[in-house]
Amino acid sequence: MHIGVLALQGDFLEHVKMLESLGVYPKLVTSPRDLDSIEGLIFPGGESTTISKLLDSSQVGESLKTRPELPIFGTCAGLILLARSITDGRADQMSFGYLDIEVRRNGFGRQIRSFESDLDLLGISPPPMKAVFIRAPVIEKVGAEVTVMASVQYNFDGVDESVPVVVRQGRYLGSAFHPELTSDARLHEYFLQSVVGPR
Repeated sequence: MHIGVLALQGDFLEHVKMLESLGVYPKLVTSPRDLDSIEGLIFPGGESTTISKLLDSSQVGESLKTRPELPIFGTCAGLILLARSITDGRADQMSFGYLDIEVRRNGFGRQIRSFESDLDLLGISPPPMKAVFIRAPVIEKVGAEVTVMASVQYNFDGVDESVPVVVRQGRYLGSAFHPELTSDARLHEYFLQSVVGPR
């Protein structure tokens, strides 16, 4: 199985290590030609506007638009890149619209508001997964075709809300947190086996 990791900016090396722990040796994607031989792609966390600019200048973004069949797993900033709509998006913020969700960047607050939570995930066996949220986006709306695989309880200005944090729509998987920053590879394994694998 040939899996690419977008390596323009962000914590792509952590995803590489996670995939290697599963016996997959990924390909770093920095140019359009790197997309030719892969069966799936990971969008890492990082700075979403910076990644957007680099996707444009490297022409990887345009090339990706010609491959809508390619399974993609986006984490944190990668989730923003997959979203249909970004409520606080800038003019230079790229999004592919592959996941029918509306997101708000840094919706859980600045880095000082980072937190961890134990999550039960649909389709993934217990125990709960420890999720690390760092300047994470908030999923504010999900479309009818989107499956919510996990949610977290969070207090927004004194009001507790249940917020989706892992979503899937067909060949696209998105996570608001950073699964690559723990030793738990189950979400990556799910992507390989259940999203990429059945094709």
